[in-house]
Amino acid sequence: MGICCDLQVDVNGEEIFYVDKRILVSFSGRLCKLFGKAACTTSPLKVIFHDFPGGAKGFELVARFCYDNGRIDMTPYNIILLHCAANFMEMKGGSSRLPDLIDQMEKYFEGIHRWTWSELVLCLKECQDLSAVPSSSTLLQKFLNMFVAKLVFLNVASPCASTSDKSSSQFSSDISGDSIKSYSSQAAWWFEDLKFLNIDWFEKVVHEMMSKEFDHSMICSFIFYYQRSNFLCASPATEKGKIIEAVINLLYSLDKSSISSRGLFCLFSLAVFSKVSKSCKMKLEAMVGSKLDEAKIDNLLIPSPRGKKYMYDVNLILRLLKSFLVENQFSTGRLDKVACLMELYLAEVSADPYLKPSKFMALATLLPDFSRGSKNRIYLAIDMYLKVHSGLCQEEKMKVWSILKCEKHSAESLIDLAKNYKLEPPGACTSQRFKHKSFVQDTKHIRYVSNDSRFYAEHFLLYSN
Repeated sequence: MGICCDLQVDVNGEEIFYVDKRILVSFSGRLCKLFGKAACTTSPLKVIFHDFPGGAKGFELVARFCYDNGRIDMTPYNIILLHCAANFMEMKGGSSRLPDLIDQMEKYFEGIHRWTWSELVLCLKECQDLSAVPSSSTLLQKFLNMFVAKLVFLNVASPCASTSDKSSSQFSSDISGDSIKSYSSQAAWWFEDLKFLNIDWFEKVVHEMMSKEFDHSMICSFIFYYQRSNFLCASPATEKGKIIEAVINLLYSLDKSSISSRGLFCLFSLAVFSKVSKSCKMKLEAMVGSKLDEAKIDNLLIPSPRGKKYMYDVNLILRLLKSFLVENQFSTGRLDKVACLMELYLAEVSADPYLKPSKFMALATLLPDFSRGSKNRIYLAIDMYLKVHSGLCQEEKMKVWSILKCEKHSAESLIDLAKNYKLEPPGACTSQRFKHKSFVQDTKHIRYVSNDSRFYAEHFLLYSN
């Protein structure tokens, strides 16, 4: 780079540049302070940089600017790197008559509205690569602000826009029909282009979208798309955990009504087996609990934590159920759906030989009585549980049987259950003396249930008004 090469510059150990010290010192405040009066000496000097932004490529850009007397071809592909390198070298002109590189770049940024989508995405990649540079934070935030603002504009103005013709489609003009790409959702055309973001920049972009009042449903779709695209290929397990935590925290900031139930339950199943902080788990449980009425039985069949003998994580489901009841205890329609779901869940877990009676009863009784749907499901779940847990003492069996509401079951079914397990009838069934209609009308006689649990069928409480 010129005839006089009296300065060696070692850039991050990548490459050594031989440059004209006088030329670079005249533009660089950093070198000027470094050499001081030594700038006039003819002795060869050497400077070593260990943390030069962009390495050899970044230094070469500012060196060319200096050698070309303050001129350089700025493009969306080099503007971020050039800005970081210029700040590092302190190339602010100040009172000098020499061209001010930083001032030139700020003026160049004013034309960002003319950049193509491809140029914006590549510039965003540069921002991500150089985000660790302290002096770059101001410009990076400025670009991020502009990037999301233009994305909002483009998404509203032309929701079918795409990157297939990135060299010609500009924000300042209409998007050509030839540039339309076939995505599953036309409004989501930009998802694929942003899946390269690392976790930190993914969060930055989404937070910026929120600040611009971007449609929350669209943000939610992008979050789940990013999760699906990056989770499986992430390694090690800690990286997977970071992705899940980022997704949970971002979703938690959105309007609840905008969050996809399907995506949420998928995230829920992944989070169970990922290394996620306690606070994130609590946020996720709160979100899943609020949509419990939209769950399927498969969503709830979560295996028990490692080291536990019982089959399914009943404690987790109880927490979800309590979370749901906090907001929906008076919503009859939603309660009915959850009641039906919990009856199905009871049928699944009743065959678990390690499920404690207290947990089984908690699942069966946590919902209000009026919301319980099928009397047969509860009956069958109790029947199965008592068969599997035949070793329970009489008192525990009675507690389990007390879940049944006599008025919702026929005398025959209660008699059969009592006979099978040698039980006394629930308290409600013996509080008054009523006669079974069919027995009174047809047989007019007394039937014994069993020798061990002697009681009359006419003692059952039958509400047959």
